Amino acid sequence: EVQLQASGGGLVQAGGSLRLSCAASGFPFDDHAIGWFRQAPGKEREGVSCISRNDGSTYYRDSVKGRFTISVDNAKNTVYLQMHSLKPEDTAVYYCAASHVSPGITTAQAMALMTLGAVDYWGQGTQVTVSS
Repeated sequence: EVQLQASGGGLVQAGGSLRLSCAASGFPFDDHAIGWFRQAPGKEREGVSCISRNDGSTYYRDSVKGRFTISVDNAKNTVYLQMHSLKPEDTAVYYCAASHVSPGITTAQAMALMTLGAVDYWGQGTQVTVSS
């Protein structure tokens, strides 16, 4: 059974930190890019960050650069999104997703493709709420 189990959300004050986890099982983890998306009420889902399992390269949307860090624990088949200096505008439901990508595709391209729907597996969302 394919599973992407997202966890780690919560309520935090502005300036605080959270670490989201995305535990994967049931599919060839090494062949997939893993992305984090978020969707705030009344807004479209947007790509936040992506990591390539092919070469470990990463992508971040501009608004989170320098504040968020994506990483992977190969032994646990788990991808993390460490979030620092959180802002109220980071409030959203965060989802992780997996997409099989071909070698040579950059993580920015993978994120764009995933945003357009090229996702093999979605995890359930985890709520992040940042209070001002």
